[in-house]
Amino acid sequence: MHREIPQIFGQKPSRFQLFAYLQASVVADRSRWPLWLPVLLGCGIGLYFSLLEDPPIALGWGVAAIFAALAWLFVLRGESGRAIVMAGLCAFMLGIAVAGLRTWWVAAPVLPREIGPVSVTGQVKQVELQTSGVRVMLQHLSVPRLSPDQTPTQVRITLQGKQPAFEAGDWLRLRAQLSPPSEPAAPGAFDFQRQSYFQRLGGIGFAFGPAEVVGHAPGDGLESLEFGMQRLRVSLSTRVQEHIPGAVGAVAAALTTGSRSAIPEAELEAMRASGLAHLLAISGLHVGLVTGIIFFAVRAILALIPVLALRFPIKKWAAVCAIAGALFYALIAGATVPTQRAFLMVALVLVAVLVDRRALSMRSVAWAALAILLVAPEALLGASFQLSFAAVVALIAVYEALRGSRWLQSRDGGLVRSILRYGAGVALTTLVAGLATATFAAFHFNRVADYSLAANIIAVPVTALWVMPWGVLAFALMPLELEGFALVAMGWGIELVLWVAKTVAAWPGAQSMVPAFPTWGLALFTFGGLWAAIWRGRWRYWGILPALLGLASVLLIKTPDVLIDASGKLAAVKMPTGGYSVSTLMTKKFEREIWLRRAGLTVHEGRWPKARQGTDQAIRCDALGCVYQWQSDNFSMLKQVAFVTAPEAMVEDCANATVVVDLSGRADQAKCVAPVHITLNDLSANGAHALYFDDQEDGQQANGGQAGVRVETVRERRGNRPWVLQSAR
Repeated sequence: MHREIPQIFGQKPSRFQLFAYLQASVVADRSRWPLWLPVLLGCGIGLYFSLLEDPPIALGWGVAAIFAALAWLFVLRGESGRAIVMAGLCAFMLGIAVAGLRTWWVAAPVLPREIGPVSVTGQVKQVELQTSGVRVMLQHLSVPRLSPDQTPTQVRITLQGKQPAFEAGDWLRLRAQLSPPSEPAAPGAFDFQRQSYFQRLGGIGFAFGPAEVVGHAPGDGLESLEFGMQRLRVSLSTRVQEHIPGAVGAVAAALTTGSRSAIPEAELEAMRASGLAHLLAISGLHVGLVTGIIFFAVRAILALIPVLALRFPIKKWAAVCAIAGALFYALIAGATVPTQRAFLMVALVLVAVLVDRRALSMRSVAWAALAILLVAPEALLGASFQLSFAAVVALIAVYEALRGSRWLQSRDGGLVRSILRYGAGVALTTLVAGLATATFAAFHFNRVADYSLAANIIAVPVTALWVMPWGVLAFALMPLELEGFALVAMGWGIELVLWVAKTVAAWPGAQSMVPAFPTWGLALFTFGGLWAAIWRGRWRYWGILPALLGLASVLLIKTPDVLIDASGKLAAVKMPTGGYSVSTLMTKKFEREIWLRRAGLTVHEGRWPKARQGTDQAIRCDALGCVYQWQSDNFSMLKQVAFVTAPEAMVEDCANATVVVDLSGRADQAKCVAPVHITLNDLSANGAHALYFDDQEDGQQANGGQAGVRVETVRERRGNRPWVLQSAR
């Protein structure tokens, strides 16, 4: 048996059966080797972003070049196995190198502190219509209080109230309050500063009063084309909402232009809770439908002209028109990551039509992932990239496995069976995509839509067979200003989709909340899923084990016992029931919601009692501060956390409490002998703090903490990276 196994590793296979089996399996699936290139590239990118310090850019490129040279050397020597290993290591190091280069390339000034009200002059790069106003992205800024090297490349400002007419490319002058992008609300929470860094967004804020238009957009040059596309996008969105008012029109605008900012929060929440939020993201469903409609419509029209149908390759002409239409739709929709992935895959399929070749579906996914990661490696960390590719990879893998089944190949049985077959296909697609993306949705949004299958069985066919065809027709009729009837018909379908979303969202237990689980758990689940999807032999099922281990990481979740925000204005403590009681309900609403969501909760357990309003078993307050008592599950350990608001309480609390959080800012810090002492300076320098208690005796070390207290901060989780502002370093 061993003689039949090719020697790809330059040596005779071991008699150990497992090694021989692995070697044979690798060879048998050699057509799938290229599919691992984007995976290895992504592993390198993931490692780069997990580091606490930036590695030298030259190091990644140098090591990648060494592995590439070794791979070529082994190819020349005929040692294909070693060459493949070196190529894989080269792809891994290339991921680190590309991410480092991208980080250096997009570096731009960021506001060092909050400023304002201040005069801001800039050119409108992007306009977003919202329910409560307009949000603009300004570039080429002039801010009197900032030197040129401190002036951000771009800022995003919300305008409210009555504003003058303006469009992308115009110059505005306004008074605004500006601040740097916010750091994570808790250790391990979403990093807005990192996202803004790669968008070259140096500040956010809001304007006071109306803006003043001080210049108009350029009328020629390449820059005018970009602004023209932005103006067209806003114009299309406006025209859609003129014909379809209200929430239905906002959803129609999202489906046609990708702009979701005008959708009311109630409708957005219903779409999320019912598992239909994916319909609002311009992705494979939308781009595929638009492309297919254009392709078959153009081909059908050309087929009606005998002189063209008999003498020219009208199928290829239709493919060219479909590529152009898909590109236009992707640009109008903002070219987000799901849109880019969908366009690249569709374009590859249509290019295969042009060259009379068949496009391999899983390879088209690999091509799309490779292209996106090389151009924008930071996309790997985003929910849109992960959800989009997880769904597509899982669907292709399942349908590849079912390719030879009678169910897929059968075309007879009449209309009823065709409808049932289509319904079963939608159900299978929804089930597979839902299972593939549920873990990623739980990781990023801490929620899972439990009835998404029921909602999608109705909403997806309505969107595919009614909403999108009318939308494409409306696009085609807009130059003639005849789009009204098509948009109205499109609105009928959207009304049905929204009704389904609200109905399913109202069912008891429509969504389950999931606490934040570790990144390594998601990585294991992803690796296991890719292993099962990419390989074709029986050894693909080995991927189930790491996937299950990744899911099991949810069982290891321990939510913080105490949370304190970076300003010291908000704190939360865990109550005996497992919920959180918060220090205030007047400010920091965003941080409260993040904390609750990451704990798998939807509501808090109230506010801390005020002085002279009685006491709570876990938290009690007086005029000098509050004291929180934590007790272990077996009641053998008791720890106290003192939140000091007056310096007079420091002496007593430092002597009795395990943790002292000095929020007064006026006490003598050097005299506090508490095992853990947190000051306002600590919060400002290190960001939000999360405290975890265990059952160790006071004075013993616990996971790097003291007195059985483990302290995590935003700074220690983020490290010293370029996107971390100096104030948080």
